[in-house]
Amino acid sequence: MKIALDALGGDFGAKPNVLGALKSIKHNSNLEIMLVGNEAVLRQELATLGYEKLPQRLSIVHAPETINMEAEPAKECRQKKDASIVVCANLVHKHEADAFVSAGHSGAAMVAALFGMGRIKGVQRPAIASPMPTYQGVSLLLDAGANADCKPIHLLQFAVMGSTYMQKVFDIPAPSVGVLSIGEEETKGNMLVKHTVPHMRQIGINFRGTVEGRDVNTGETDVIVCDGFVGNIVLKTAEGLAKTMIRMIKREVKKRPLAILGALLSKGAFKAVKEHTNPDCYGGAPLVGVNGVAIIAHGKSNETAIFNAIKTAARLVEKNFIGDVEAKIAALQPTFEAIEKEIHEER
Repeated sequence: MKIALDALGGDFGAKPNVLGALKSIKHNSNLEIMLVGNEAVLRQELATLGYEKLPQRLSIVHAPETINMEAEPAKECRQKKDASIVVCANLVHKHEADAFVSAGHSGAAMVAALFGMGRIKGVQRPAIASPMPTYQGVSLLLDAGANADCKPIHLLQFAVMGSTYMQKVFDIPAPSVGVLSIGEEETKGNMLVKHTVPHMRQIGINFRGTVEGRDVNTGETDVIVCDGFVGNIVLKTAEGLAKTMIRMIKREVKKRPLAILGALLSKGAFKAVKEHTNPDCYGGAPLVGVNGVAIIAHGKSNETAIFNAIKTAARLVEKNFIGDVEAKIAALQPTFEAIEKEIHEER
């Protein structure tokens, strides 16, 4: 299995990407990593790490251009055919790689994946599926930012793709699904929610109803569906709250000598919580709905995050995630068409 890695993507350049790739081939003997980026830079990084010669199952694909973080992603991807993110997507499209991973410009990664690999037949909108740590384990939030405005059909397809992801990656036979809303009652919510919820039970998923914002991190459902505008706010709010809570706890502990002793005694518990909520453990967010496995990692990814992103990509390939989503969407196409017609007539 070959994974294309955007080896210069992310805030910290080549080092965490190269280290993550080296760790991946060490732990998985069936894996080959293609480091995509400026060859001179990558060889210099490998030499600094003690690798004058390329290790087995590690190769370099020269991609001299990079995406300007301040520029418009679609324009950059069209103009820079040799940019590392664009090359990664094209490698998957040409079946020279089985998946790609990037911690670079997330917008460009989405555009490159969509332009390079296209959508799975029948999927109207791809979505970013973000793993969210919960009290019970982990839930999947989608869309986490790819589509600011959505239609009911998009949320229905997100639910199908999110369920399939949880089956493949987390081995949950029948993942529970909830639609994010402002109340538990299915009559509440905006027009998108009201037009979506009644049809969720028609698409063969384990639908549990609507969930509220407070339920996101309790693990009430395995999959939480919403539009990308709401989803991205939820994601960023959760990230900000976690950081703020840690800072507040540290500040208050330092004010109290006995609390410092308690913190030392609770060090193991704090470490366990930190590990469970650490996004590096999940590696990145898959872009579901495109015709190939694409993992978008955080810009501040370290080698552990890159390793886990590659691990997730490999698992999705092994489990035939794309094939399963394609089959489910195709089987549900008549249902989707009937639902769209019904909603149109209601309006």
